[in-house]
Amino acid sequence: MLHEHTSKQFDAELETVRSRVLQMGGLVEEQIVDAIEALLNSNLDLADAVIAKDLQVNAMEVEIDEACAHIIARRQPTAGDLRMVMTVIKTITDLERIGDEAEKIARMSKLIYQSSRLPTPRFTEITIMSGIVLEMLRKSLDAFARLDINTAVQVPRQDVQVDAAFVSCMRHLITFMMEDPRTISTSLDVLFAAKAIERIGDHAKNMSEYVVYMVKGKDVRHTSLEEIEREVE
Repeated sequence: MLHEHTSKQFDAELETVRSRVLQMGGLVEEQIVDAIEALLNSNLDLADAVIAKDLQVNAMEVEIDEACAHIIARRQPTAGDLRMVMTVIKTITDLERIGDEAEKIARMSKLIYQSSRLPTPRFTEITIMSGIVLEMLRKSLDAFARLDINTAVQVPRQDVQVDAAFVSCMRHLITFMMEDPRTISTSLDVLFAAKAIERIGDHAKNMSEYVVYMVKGKDVRHTSLEEIEREVE
């Protein structure tokens, strides 16, 4: 009976950290949505809210990390349980970094919309990129929640689309700066925001790869798309 009780308690601890990861993911997703809104629509109050929320994200990372350390010390998990704890630790690191990138977008928004600046370049590619990375993040979190590697393996292929959109954005901004050097400062800030979005895609891709590791026990980092997709066949 004692072993059964301990086992149930262990399961409850694992479920608690899983739930907290999803809560942290929801908070980070809000940061991205608000940061993009601030960038596209010059909402500086929203940009300030994104920056302030980063402290909450950082606190959640520390809290979940400590909970995982306690589980490892007390329960000495093995096999699938250990992979799950390791996946949580890696995932919250990427989520925290996504929060940092959202904060960067918000800070760039504040610089771009300073009253002395010239009109900003178009945001077509940034709108496309942000839509894809949000879908990538949601898929990675959903795959984590449901242990769904079929959903997880869709994410790396979307990252290719984000990279292509970033290259297109960069080319457009270079042309914009060449045509009118007065736009250089603003264009560089837009480029930094675009790079932050591209990095969010990279972190979402990392998170999807951790799900494959958690479920299959196979580390698919730094492997080709084809190799990752073969893991679900």
